[in-house]
Amino acid sequence: MATMSNRKLPRRGPSGASLPSVPRPRGSLWLYGRHAVLAALRNPERRSHHLLAMAAVRADLERDAGAAMLGPDLRVETVERARLDTLLPGVLHQGVALETEPLPAVELEEAVSRGGGPVVVLDQMNDGRNLGAILRSAAAFGALAVVLPRDHAPPIDGVVAKAASGALEALPIVSVANLARALAELKDLGFWCVGLDATGTRPLAALGLGPQTALVLGSEGRGLRRLTRERCDDIAHLPTRGAIRSLNVSNAAAVALYEVARAWPAA
Repeated sequence: MATMSNRKLPRRGPSGASLPSVPRPRGSLWLYGRHAVLAALRNPERRSHHLLAMAAVRADLERDAGAAMLGPDLRVETVERARLDTLLPGVLHQGVALETEPLPAVELEEAVSRGGGPVVVLDQMNDGRNLGAILRSAAAFGALAVVLPRDHAPPIDGVVAKAASGALEALPIVSVANLARALAELKDLGFWCVGLDATGTRPLAALGLGPQTALVLGSEGRGLRRLTRERCDDIAHLPTRGAIRSLNVSNAAAVALYEVARAWPAA
């Protein structure tokens, strides 16, 4: 992936469980679920080692993944459902599990160099399923990346991959040491940083945002931290009208991403 030059772009303001019986390389993890595993097999950036699949699922994967199933480093094993149920208790594995290494780290400037589109910034989220759902929405609405703090975020594991339904392989996750500095870097790269909070004085739709928007969402319980709010260019809210006056963070992200996407033409 090519990196950007150091020039500043103009900013546009508003108008899972382990498998103990299988040897695991150090630092590896298990993905499960058909969409998550198929996307990982197709991803040339993934280094996978061991695929456990029921016979019918293996046949589907061999058909859909093609040459990705033939790599010399991938051991493929046909297993019964009972083995996966035992090794992944309580997990909806859909008949397949893939032992793989984490994706390579991506720097923020590199991640946003792919073209026009928003960025999602998550301030201390702690639920892997919510993160996976946000990744899926972000990929669907043309986001360039999701930015997370390194020390206060869910592990990028099978839970996230299953909820993301393949989007984990399509969208860079940028892990940063300091979220406030990351927001400053995004501003230098031309992004308008908008925090979502119920206390925002204007609805998101009123800002007239373009594709170079960084949507900043807080944690499930506490919302945006004070320092994160102070680093945003705007604080906006999503207007609600019913008896429920707030949205789950993954639902709020989907609505906000749609609002940004509809304001600029699709490629």
